Order: sequence, then structure tokens, then C-alpha cells
Amino acid sequence: MMRIFLDRLYLFAGYAAGAFLLAIFGLMMFMSVGRQFSLNIPAGDDFAAWCMAAMSFLGLAHTFKRGEIIRVGMLIERATGRRRWALELVALGISSAFILYFTWHAVTMTYDSWRFNDMAQGVLSIPLWIPQLGYSGGLLILAIALIDELVHVIKGNKPSYEKEPPTTPDEFVERVASGGGV
Repeated sequence: MMRIFLDRLYLFAGYAAGAFLLAIFGLMMFMSVGRQFSLNIPAGDDFAAWCMAAMSFLGLAHTFKRGEIIRVGMLIERATGRRRWALELVALGISSAFILYFTWHAVTMTYDSWRFNDMAQGVLSIPLWIPQLGYSGGLLILAIALIDELVHVIKGNKPSYEKEPPTTPDEFVERVASGGGV
């Protein structure tokens, strides 16, 4: 039950990131074409920037769990057996600690913006906590994903983000051409 909930949470975050990407596209296209007809969205650049932040942070957990996030595994990939498992745990532990630290401060900042009624300083004065929700929420979901993965690996399972290496040159080319990791 918990596994289904977490997988759906990561998928929802990925879809939300995609929705924000579409919102950025729509805003930018409207603002570009709108210039020809003297149409403007007040604070359109602000909205696009807030959507960009939300898209970036909400997409992190989904990207991590699917093995598409950039990892530097030069040391871990050379290890095998228990040593690789231990290195994987150290990497996940350090990652979790850093992301929990950043999440704590992001959530605190968002809460303080709500508590002090901070307003955006752009053309439109909206409560600042609203666009900050994408940032702090994305970090919170990434922290959950990292802890989930840490527990998964502690139990002796292979990391879910680890992909099997390509077995043939054609498979390697296919993965690269499709945009997937190797």
C-alpha cells in the first residue's frame, strides 16, 4: 500500500512538472505572439520564472527514481558486492542529509513567507508563499524519494535507479538515441 502511494506521489510530481513546462510554453508563446497584437500578460516573466522553479524542483524525485538524474558513479561503478552496497548507502545517506537540510530551510522559508504575509515585488503583488510551494514541495518529495531509496537499499535490494548496462552496441545506440541514460 505504501509502495503504491509513494510511486504515485513521484509520478504525480513528474506530471506536475510537465504541467508547469506546458504553462511556461503557453506563457512564452502568448507573450511572443501577443506583442504583435499589443497584448501583454502583466508579470508574465514572473509567472514563467515561478513555473520554471516549480517545474525544476517537482521533477527531481520522478527523475531520480527513474534513473534519469545525472549521477557521478565513477567510484561506485568500479566496486562490486558488499563494497558497492556500502558505497551506495554512503552516497544515499549523504544525499538524504543534504536534501533534508535544504528541505527544512525551504519549508521554513515558505512558512515564514505565509506567516509574515510576504508579497511578491513584481508587477502583481501576490503572496510569495504561493510560488514558493513548488520549490519547497519538490524538495520535500525528493527527500522522501531519497529516504525511500535508502531504506530500499538497506534491505539489500538493488537501487531502483540503477539500470542494467547495454548488452549490445545496438542497444547502447538505441538508449542514447531515445534520450535515456546508459
